[in-house]
Amino acid sequence: MSKFDRPFSAHGILVLKPVQPETIQYDTVRSTARSYKYLDALTTAFVVILLVSNLIAQKVCLIGPFAVSGAVLLFPITYIFGDVFTEVYGYAASRRAIWLGFFGTALLYVIGAIVIALPSAPGWPNQQAFTTVFGFIPRILAASLIAFWAGEFANSYTMARLKLLTNGRKLWTRTIGSTIVGQAVDTVLVIALTFGGIYPVRTLLNIMATGYVLKVGYEVIATPLTYLIINWLKRTEHSDAFDRHQSFNPFSFAEKGNLGA
Repeated sequence: MSKFDRPFSAHGILVLKPVQPETIQYDTVRSTARSYKYLDALTTAFVVILLVSNLIAQKVCLIGPFAVSGAVLLFPITYIFGDVFTEVYGYAASRRAIWLGFFGTALLYVIGAIVIALPSAPGWPNQQAFTTVFGFIPRILAASLIAFWAGEFANSYTMARLKLLTNGRKLWTRTIGSTIVGQAVDTVLVIALTFGGIYPVRTLLNIMATGYVLKVGYEVIATPLTYLIINWLKRTEHSDAFDRHQSFNPFSFAEKGNLGA
C-alpha cells in the first residue's frame, strides 16, 4: 500500500481509495492547523467593539424620534462580525469569538465592581462619575451577558444553516436572515430580563419593537459593506467555509472544524 492509499468503508465493504496530497491538505491540515492572516485582528476588533458598547450603553441618546441607548451605534456591528466569522471562517471561528467576547465582558464587569469598591485616594473628586460609567446593576449585567450569548449564537447558527440550504448563494439572505433571528433573541431577552416586572407588558413590547427595528435596519443598510468585506476576505484568506460536518453545540470545543475548535 502506498502512502497515498487509504482504506475506507463503503456500505460495510473495506476498499482502497487513492488519496491525493492536496486532499489531505484541505481536509486535515487546513481544518486543524491553518492560520489566517486577519482572523485574530478581526476577533480582537469584535471584542473591543463589544466592550466599548457596554461602556457607552449607560447614555440614552435621542436619534430622531427615538430615545435609545448609546450602544445602538456600535452593538449591531458585532452581528456583522458574526456574519463574517461564520461565512468566511466557519462556525468554529464565530464560537471562539463569542466566548472571548463573553468572558471579556464579564471581566469588565468584575474589575469595574472591584475598582469602584476600592477607597478613593484623598483629593480625587470623581468617584461618583466613575461609578456612573463603570457601575453596572447586577440585573442588567446578567441580562446583557445572557442576551449577548444567546443572540450571537442564534445569529451564527442561522447563518451557517442558511449557507448550507442556499449552497452558498444569495449572501444577503443569510446576513439579513441571521440578524432577524439573532437580534430577535437578543432584544427579547435583554428587555425582558432587565425590565420584566418593572414596566407593563405593553411598554416592554414597545421597547422591544423599537430596538429590534433599529438593529435590523442597521444590518440592512450595512449589507453592501458586509458584502465588500466578506468577498475581500474570501479572496485574501482563500477561505469559504461550509459547516457540513460541524457540531453546532456552543460548548463543543473538542469538535474538529475549520479552526480545529
